[in-house]
Amino acid sequence: MRIISGKLKGRRLKAPKNLPVRPTTDMAKEGLFNVLNNTYYFDSIAVIDLFSGTGNIAYEFASRGTKNIYAIDANHNCIRYIYNTSKELELEINTNKSDVYKFLEKTNLKADIIFADPPYDFTPEKFIEIIDLVMTNKLLNNGGTLIIEHSKHTDLSKHHKHTYDKRYGGNVFSFFELSEDES
Repeated sequence: MRIISGKLKGRRLKAPKNLPVRPTTDMAKEGLFNVLNNTYYFDSIAVIDLFSGTGNIAYEFASRGTKNIYAIDANHNCIRYIYNTSKELELEINTNKSDVYKFLEKTNLKADIIFADPPYDFTPEKFIEIIDLVMTNKLLNNGGTLIIEHSKHTDLSKHHKHTYDKRYGGNVFSFFELSEDES
């Protein structure tokens, strides 16, 4: 895994083999950040990275200047790896070991971007539950976006908050937004 852009551009990171993760591919990550780069100023947003795994997405935001980042994962070893790596790289990433669904039910945090990369074998209902918790609890700032990474075999486009998909190989990023009157 490598950091695509920003102050740590080109930096390679090697996660322990025992982590139960599937990091976002460099090609998909580069495509995603090209889209986001046209919408956001990274140094002035808040980001929540759900199912953070290795922290791949959180490091990318931090390298690009985002200071307000929360990495959430239920796995202790993943959270420890993100914490240690962010300290080593001098990145400002807050870590939280928590079940994502419980976190979404209880948090008071709001973000401009909430990124979720749950296991690809989740049922459609588990993906929808993430969307509904984010939207119902109004965890997005005005103009914010929820992005869910999933396989091409999962279709989330029928959800009423869905705005569009971006596909990169077998990876799909589905985008969801609150309407202006809901924020």
